[in-house]
Amino acid sequence: MILLLPAALAACDRQSQAPEQDNAASSGEVAPTSGEATGNGAKAEPVYRLDRSKAGTPAPAFAFLDPDGGEKTLQDFAGKPMLVNLWATWCAPCIAEMPTLDRIAAAYGPKGMAVLTISQDNQGLKAAKPFFEKHKLPHLRAYADPETQLGFAYATGLLPTTIIYDRQGKEMVRVIGALDWEGAEAKALIDAAMAS
Repeated sequence: MILLLPAALAACDRQSQAPEQDNAASSGEVAPTSGEATGNGAKAEPVYRLDRSKAGTPAPAFAFLDPDGGEKTLQDFAGKPMLVNLWATWCAPCIAEMPTLDRIAAAYGPKGMAVLTISQDNQGLKAAKPFFEKHKLPHLRAYADPETQLGFAYATGLLPTTIIYDRQGKEMVRVIGALDWEGAEAKALIDAAMAS
């Protein structure tokens, strides 16, 4: 059982949404980002895998919602390296990544990187906007993909899933699962996109 805990904390199965999804956005609790599992004293390291099999593939053209309810596509961010994070309010590892993604956006946004956190909640902005209003994430915006078109296009089946694109809008790498976005491996991935 203890061996399964890190895997359970590291990624959420997109297909088996928790029934309490409506309550997740309003709980007010942000899971710890250190990888520490609460309740049993065990230390869980983020569990993820890198997938470069789709490197060079152009970003999908599906529309998603911006915080004002307007439509955006990844092509709207052309010319910038992008970090596209698919997450949901009911996914504990996704929520745990948010503070570090906010710090990545603060550090790399002024240098030209677009850090897009796109909710896969089926309630769209009704779930994502209250989450962002409640948590202090000033460098991130509440984007939503209630039809989960991006999630189905990337077809990883797990949240969080993060895709890093170069300045030409070509995929460089997918991170499937939770990554320490302030660690050396993440820094190398982001720096490679910034140099593209």
